[in-house]
Amino acid sequence: MAEELYDLIIIGGGPAGLSAGIYGGRARLKTLIIEKGSLGGRAFTTREIVNYPGYKASSGPDLTNDMAEHAKSFGVEVKKEEVKSVDFSGDIKIVKTKKHEYQAKAIIIATGTEARVLGIPGERELTGMGVAYCATCDAEFFQDQEVVVVGSGDQAIEEGMYIAKFASKITVVVLHDEGVLDCNKQAAEKAFAHPKMNFIWNSVLSEIVGEDEVEGVKIKNLKTGEITDYPCQGVFFFVGMVPGTECVKGQMELDQRGWIHTNDRMETSVDGVFAVGDVRDKYLRQVSTAIGDGATAATAAESYIEEQEDFRRNVVESEKPVLLGFWSPEFGDSLDKMGKVDEANRENGDKYKFIEVDITRKKGLAKKYNVSVGADKTACVLELNKGELVRELSLDQDLRGQM
Repeated sequence: MAEELYDLIIIGGGPAGLSAGIYGGRARLKTLIIEKGSLGGRAFTTREIVNYPGYKASSGPDLTNDMAEHAKSFGVEVKKEEVKSVDFSGDIKIVKTKKHEYQAKAIIIATGTEARVLGIPGERELTGMGVAYCATCDAEFFQDQEVVVVGSGDQAIEEGMYIAKFASKITVVVLHDEGVLDCNKQAAEKAFAHPKMNFIWNSVLSEIVGEDEVEGVKIKNLKTGEITDYPCQGVFFFVGMVPGTECVKGQMELDQRGWIHTNDRMETSVDGVFAVGDVRDKYLRQVSTAIGDGATAATAAESYIEEQEDFRRNVVESEKPVLLGFWSPEFGDSLDKMGKVDEANRENGDKYKFIEVDITRKKGLAKKYNVSVGADKTACVLELNKGELVRELSLDQDLRGQM
């Protein structure tokens, strides 16, 4: 059986989801955040954050705990569950976990990303037994041991230096020629100068070796094809991220890589469903940009919910048939046409309930009835019965005769 109806459900409790929760709660929307792991998402596992405005230096746990407490102070509920499936086909959206079914008027997807798995022999089998993807989570388990790091981007190099606080030796396996890393110059300079950091160039891992734990790796030189056995006790992968969109596949448009496309209001291809943070196809994935996404989506969701409620009260439940008049402030005669429709309706005894709609402010309603206005058609009037389209009135003909 379904739980009580929420105004807003946020799937994911990272910075974007928590920001959305703060804005949703403050708007007095009945809001639920569902997070399968720790509140704070991947930011929670970040050991140091120095580029979030207002915090000269903070840890991931400290910063995201502050965000979580802020959201809870506005009455936002939090449940630690994993979303298994969703149904966004109706006006009321359904979210299912292993034990519960939740309903909401609007949804915000804030599921973030997951570490990319390369599928190298031994990788999956030894995950948690020497193979890892999170330095903050697992580095301390490799005290005085030798560790291999795969990747050369900012995350790989910076996390490699963090692992070096515990491990005796770090060996970074790099695809590129000697001296070429994908990270920023400052991180590269620090890594090259670090006494524990070593590099193997023009190479990839071909296998991870071990029975119950990592005992070593096989490294293939891309230029010579030679494979070398290399002993180590741990392997950390930092080779990019993939979007956490598994639970929403088939429910909305995703690109070929699985990222969610949104507009500037964080709207997805499904009415009433928004996406924020790292799960979006976006230029910069940072805590600060995630916060903005969450604020935008929650505000847009609030507007969507109000629009839906207004539509239900004034259109679907109207005792009279409804004339829905779409106009735009971009065109001088657009509002004049609304005045003529209103006048014709009053002369005919107010047979209809006449509702004017500024199409620039209620784009969802225009999308629902596939309405657009422009230079060639500056206004549009639809007749509705209980929300169902009956016909479109011709604004170039006698309006009284059409009523």
